[in-house]
Amino acid sequence: MSRVNLESNQLPAASQPLLAQIHQAFGATPNMFKAVANSPAALQSMWSAFGALGRGSLGGRLGEQIAVAIANRNRCEYCLAAHTVLGQNAGASPAEMAAAQVGQSADARTAAALAFALKVVEQRAQVGAADVEQLRSAGFGDAQIVEIMAHVALNLFTNYVNVALDVPVDFPSVALK
Repeated sequence: MSRVNLESNQLPAASQPLLAQIHQAFGATPNMFKAVANSPAALQSMWSAFGALGRGSLGGRLGEQIAVAIANRNRCEYCLAAHTVLGQNAGASPAEMAAAQVGQSADARTAAALAFALKVVEQRAQVGAADVEQLRSAGFGDAQIVEIMAHVALNLFTNYVNVALDVPVDFPSVALK
């Protein structure tokens, strides 16, 4: 049971317009958004970040692969389930999403991005020049490297919200690895 309110009619009035957009985008209002909507500022920040990164240069598929890798590492069942569905909707196969969950990919460029993102999470951003150089060697430029960092930050926020506040999963369950 969630540790914060998830009743839409009890959420702040300032959150309601964004919740309507989210409902329209998903066909329902996922529990994570209801939890975050307790703070209109946090909801605006998160929804804007999802929108901006969705239009970024990495593409939706890689963004979702990064998300499942980080969710698995942080043991966030909610984000793992949600981003697995979203990754498949973005064109990744179930096998590609399962591999990404453990930081792997048959594609060298995707594998480099996943390895870097997980190293950032595991080492709390204490990465070196060689780590960034590996991304460059895989074909990522500065804009894309910064975008990977933005995906890491956004996913850390959503993972922490879901785990700390015990948000009920409302997507098809995916087993942690």
